[in-house]
Parts: sequence; C-alpha cells; structure tokens
Amino acid sequence: MAKFKVLSGLAAALIVSTSAFAQVETVTIKRNDKQKKVEVLVGGKPFTTFMYPDTLEKPFLYPIRTASGAEITRGFPLNPKPGDPTDHPHHIGLWFNYENVNGLDFWNNSYAIPAARKSQYGWIKTQQVTEVKSGRKGILAYSANWTNQAGDVILKENTRFEFSGDKNQRVIDRITTLTAVQQALFSDVKDGMLGLRLAHELQMPTTKDEKFTDNKGIVTVIKGGTDKVPTGNYLTSEGKVGDAAWSSRGVWCKVYGKLGADSVSVAIIDHPQNPNYPTFWHARGYGLFAANPLGEKVFTNGKSEKNLTLKPNESATFKYRVIINNDSKTLKPEQLNEMASTFGK
Repeated sequence: MAKFKVLSGLAAALIVSTSAFAQVETVTIKRNDKQKKVEVLVGGKPFTTFMYPDTLEKPFLYPIRTASGAEITRGFPLNPKPGDPTDHPHHIGLWFNYENVNGLDFWNNSYAIPAARKSQYGWIKTQQVTEVKSGRKGILAYSANWTNQAGDVILKENTRFEFSGDKNQRVIDRITTLTAVQQALFSDVKDGMLGLRLAHELQMPTTKDEKFTDNKGIVTVIKGGTDKVPTGNYLTSEGKVGDAAWSSRGVWCKVYGKLGADSVSVAIIDHPQNPNYPTFWHARGYGLFAANPLGEKVFTNGKSEKNLTLKPNESATFKYRVIINNDSKTLKPEQLNEMASTFGK
C-alpha cells in the first residue's frame, strides 16, 4: 500500500489536523426508551440519533449532521427530501450488517421485501441500551440479536459508540463484537459491513444510468445525466479516486463535496485489528459508502476469497472511526493518515 504512507515519529507530530487546537465540545446523550431512540448532541446542537424501532429491520444512526447542522445522510425513506433518490430502501443512515450469514440476507432486508420472501432475510433486534454517558466524550452501548424470521438467534451483538466533536468536526467510533450462538458462516459477498447512505449532494455526478443486481436477482436502476445536485468524489489512502475507489483496499476512504457553502468530508477509517485489514471499499458513486472486509471474492474478480466462520461462543470484533468535517477546505491525506495512526493505537 504505497501512495499515502502513514507517518510516524517527528513527522507525524508536526502534522496538525483542522481540529488540533479547537476546543472539544460537551456531548450530551438523551435516552428515550419509550420511543426506542437515543439522541446525541454536541455543544448543545443535534448531531445524530440512535434509532431501534421494532418496525424496522436493524438499528442505525440517523440523521447524521455536520457541526454546522447540514445532514450528510439521505432523507429517504424516513424523511424524504425533494429530489431524494428512492433506490435501495434498506440504506438508512449509518448501520452495520451483512448480506449472507448462514444464507440469510441481513443487508437488503426492508419494508420493500414481500412477505412471501421474508424468510430469506435476517433481522437485527435491539435487546437493550446498556450504557449512556455524557461528557467530553459521549458513550452509547447496546446489545442486539441477529435472528431469522422465527426469532432463532444466530449471533449476539454488543456495540459501543463513542461520540466527540468541536466547532468544525464530529467523530463517531463504533466498536462491535459479534458472538456466535450457533455456528455462523459469513459467506464472501459484496454487501457489508459498515454502511452509510450519503446525502444527495455528496453523490458523485454521473451522466449514465446504472443497474445494480443483488444476490436475490432484484435489479435497481440509478438514473444519471439529468441530476445536477451531486458534488461528491471519493479518495482512498492508496490514492484511488472516484469510481476507482470501489473494490480497492485502503486504511481509509473519504467522500468530499459541497453542502451549501461548506466543503464537507466524511471519512471512514479501518482498524488494524479488524478481520482482513485493510478493508475493501464498497464505495458507489450513487451514495453508498461502505467498508466490507469480507467481500474479497467479488472485489478481486474471484482471484481470492474470504469467508468467516464463527463457532458457538467464538467472537469477532470490528472497529471503525467516522470523521465528519466541515470547513473551507476538505481534510488532507496527511491529516487522515495521522488520524488513522492515532486510531490504530
């Protein structure tokens, strides 16, 4: 991995991020068990909400905002905005799941799946919010079960979020441990694991229609050519730009574009302890921004394959950092390299 090397020692110490001297703002966590949501505020301003209603097939963070209040997540399907793309209704906010666990599709499950086909899909059912804590760093932890439609538990999930921010930056650390109740096979597929559906403005401009087919044969058409709203582009730690980011590996990947007058960047950083590090990037121009370490067969055109099997009581942990920055300029590769180095420690 060559293009942008992670700096260390004195060189790394000399790099100053956009927020190095900014004052850290207080994070406030507001729990609402009755409505099955937890609100996160930074500096008294709404940042995001953890939502886990029984009516939806997984928990997620939605919406997610910059420090200036602009939403980086698509509104559809929960709160559609004028002109919002309406493809992939299972793409909501920031989530974590997988397309094939013991043959069940957790990724593509949504209200759009006909009842007759629901048995092919898995659910992630939040059991309990186990910790909330406000302060310079906000803490939110929860437990959940990955089940089939009959409610049989395949995996137990324990996730911890850490939230922080300052006047121009917001940070989400997600640490998820999956523990097998029964043997769990994560078959090598493209749709997983950490997913983020971007706001319309952060999509990449395109002049052509695109078709995407999932593993059940369902085709989604993404229209191109007439959409003048998108301003986004991708860049990875290995220097891959735009569409070339998809299927490539890297320590980090960022999308950047304009939201109003602000230059906004959203970066996802992989962790050295994650399975199959560094991850493959399932980063699509139409607004899906995902890190999938287990999609090797698809992303290498069959040259290699990465299946993950957890025997009963075995666990796997996945750690990610999401950095949302708004300022007059986007985060530089050198800054992201230093942030990745810090996160990796």
